[in-house]
Amino acid sequence: MVVAVTGASGQLGQALQHIAASHPDITFCFASSAEADITDKKSVNRFFTKHKPDACINAAAYTAVDKAESEPEKAFAVNVTGAANVAEICKRHDVLLVHISTDFVFDGTKTEPYTEEDIPNPQSVYGKTKLQGEQEIQAILERYYIIRTSWVYSQFGHNFMKTMLRLAGERDRINVVNDQIGTPTHAVDLAEAIITILKSNKNHYGIYNFSNEGSCSWYDFAKKIFEVNKITIDLQPIPTSAYPTPAKRPKYSVLDKSNISSRFNLMIKDWDKGLATKDE
Repeated sequence: MVVAVTGASGQLGQALQHIAASHPDITFCFASSAEADITDKKSVNRFFTKHKPDACINAAAYTAVDKAESEPEKAFAVNVTGAANVAEICKRHDVLLVHISTDFVFDGTKTEPYTEEDIPNPQSVYGKTKLQGEQEIQAILERYYIIRTSWVYSQFGHNFMKTMLRLAGERDRINVVNDQIGTPTHAVDLAEAIITILKSNKNHYGIYNFSNEGSCSWYDFAKKIFEVNKITIDLQPIPTSAYPTPAKRPKYSVLDKSNISSRFNLMIKDWDKGLATKDE
């Protein structure tokens, strides 16, 4: 199986590169934005023509949540036009698409885990463009998996865990919000789940949720990061109101994973176990 990966320099792209050698039955073709710019349909088509993939993992996205509020055109170009471009080229080349989306498509007003059947109601430019990207793919393709995930972190790229570790080296005290509840997702666990889906050769196409199991606040997440790394620091919980941001975050965005786990026989780790075992 030949699998093209767009957004190869992002967290998920780097996680897939990290585990590629353990899947010798798959030939991965990794593309940075320079090699396959998803905002340029011709660029994507050239990459597909060259590598002739059977499947494509679209890990390219505009993910600067707060910045998107002040530059919505850039977010739209990648998350909407880019998603549509990838879908159209997948259709042209008869390629199965796996597209990564987000918990930000929901408004966060529920108090129990979101299922794939819940009605999206994004509250930010980022969330709105990611939802529009999903809709573009659904309008173009029949063979696709859209995977909504949350709070992605890893040893790669920019993420909450690496920010906390950096701040711990610069400060004696850190304030972290404790009234936004969700689930951290290790990028390597997400990558392995995607590969399991691709290898399953099943045709259970559609939208799926994936994150690690359990739930926590950002404060709980930070506390565990410091605990695992044996860092002692003055960590203080604060309400969202004390840390205003340009983009509105979902207050509650825990995802129900029962569909993806049952259909693809996935064993999903608890979020804190992933944190403790993926620091290689």
